[in-house]
Formats: sequence, structure tokens, C-alpha cells
Amino acid sequence: MAERIGVYPGTFDPITLGHLDIIRRGAKLVDKLIIGVTTNPSKDPMFTTDERMAMVSREVAEQGIDNVEVVGFNALLMKFARAQGASVIVRGLRAVADFEYEYQMAGMNQQLDDEIETVFLMADVSLQPIASKLVKEIALFGGDISGFVTSAIRDEVVARVEEKGRLGDY
Repeated sequence: MAERIGVYPGTFDPITLGHLDIIRRGAKLVDKLIIGVTTNPSKDPMFTTDERMAMVSREVAEQGIDNVEVVGFNALLMKFARAQGASVIVRGLRAVADFEYEYQMAGMNQQLDDEIETVFLMADVSLQPIASKLVKEIALFGGDISGFVTSAIRDEVVARVEEKGRLGDY
């Protein structure tokens, strides 16, 4: 039987506890899970693609998940998935708003390649509010992000904010 390969795409800027939950659970569904680290042109990343790939690789290794590979990509998701030999796209859902967007994307992706299925995993209830965008915003205003990311990621985000400067003083 052929190896079942899944792709979990995202910007992971930064990788959160929610992402790690989806990676841990998604890795159980496939023989190999490729985490595709990409750049979204509509987002202003805090970290470079190489920095994000290094963060994801380190965090996955620390979780002890061994059937994961981290790959950077800057292409149409379905072309990337096909090039990786994937039969599954793994996506995490936090709320109804995520579902509406992801449902539309899954439909478009199916039109591009109906051999690759999209699988949705609901975020753990305790992790549902976590979003990288909000983590960065909290950090930029000097808030505590330790409940949303690992301590190593917290330190890297705080260091980057200190480089760039916080936004608020009160």
C-alpha cells in the first residue's frame, strides 16, 4: 500500500499551541505530514520564511512527532501538494468564520485537483481563540503571550518586538 502523505499549509508566523495541536493530531492520520510553510501576500510577516521553518522544525521535534517534514513553499497549494505526493490537505478550524473561508478554499482546491481531499480538524476547545495575528498584536502592545505559544516561541516573539519597538505604553 502506498504511503499516505498529508500537507498542513500555513504561514506559522509564529507557530502557536493551536498549530501544534493540529500537527500532533494530523500526523496520526497520515504516514507522513508535510508542514508547508508559506508566505501569504496579504500578511506582513514578523519572521522570515527560513526563521518560521526553523521554529516549526524545532517545536515539532520537541513534541516528539517523528513523521513530520517541514518544507517551505511559494506556490499554489494544490501544485505544492501534488509535487509532495500528498493525498490529503489538513486544515484546522477554530470558529464558524474559519469554516466559511476554509469551505470555500476546499471547494476551489477540489476544482483544481479532485484527487486530493481536504480534512478539517476542530481546534481543541481551550485553543480555539488562538491566532498568530492576535499573538503578534498582543506582543506588540507588551502583553503576555505565554498562554498561546511555547516558551521558546514567546522569547523569539518578544525579542523581535523589542527589535522593532512596541506600539503602546499604557
